[in-house]
Amino acid sequence: MESLAISKAFTLIEPGPVVLVTTSDGHRDNVMTISWTMVLDFSASFALTTGPWNYSYAALEKTKECVIGVPAVDMLDTVIGVGTCSGRDVDKFEKFGLTRVKARHVHPPLIKDCIANIECRVVDIIERHNIVVLEGVAAYLNASRREKRRIHAIGDGTFVVDGRKFDRKEMMRSKLPEGI
Repeated sequence: MESLAISKAFTLIEPGPVVLVTTSDGHRDNVMTISWTMVLDFSASFALTTGPWNYSYAALEKTKECVIGVPAVDMLDTVIGVGTCSGRDVDKFEKFGLTRVKARHVHPPLIKDCIANIECRVVDIIERHNIVVLEGVAAYLNASRREKRRIHAIGDGTFVVDGRKFDRKEMMRSKLPEGI
C-alpha cells in the first residue's frame, strides 16, 4: 500500500452521479452542477452539498424547491461548463443549449436533455456542513435518450462513467424494499 495525502482521501469515495440542479428565484431560472450527492434511504430522500458560494443557493433557501437532472456522459462538457461559470453572470440554459421543460409540482424547470429529472422540495438545510436535504415529489425518465451512462466525479478534475451492470437482485432480495 502506498501512502496518500489525507487531503486527497475524498477522491477514494467521491459519490455520484454528477447532477444538474435547477432552481428559480421567481424571476430567473438557473442550473448548477453538483458532484456531492447522496441517496438517504430507499425512498425519494436525497442530500446534496452546496452553500452561499453558489448563486443558486439563495433560490434554494428562498423557494425551498429544485429539480435534480441526471445527465449522461455525452453531456460531460456541458456539465463542466455549467459548473465553471456563474448564473449571476450568464443564462446557462441559453449558453449551453439546455432545453427547459415545465415541471408539474415545482417552479424550476426539468432539463429535457437529461436521462432523468426529479422534482424536489427542500426539507432541511444543515448549514454547519452545507448539506441540503431534499424530498422528491415526482420523477421522470427520458426514454428517448440512447446514452444512459452516468458521470461520476473523482474530485480531482477526472471522471469515470457507469459501465457494465451486474444483476444480483435475487441474492439481495431480503434486503431490498418490496417492488424493487
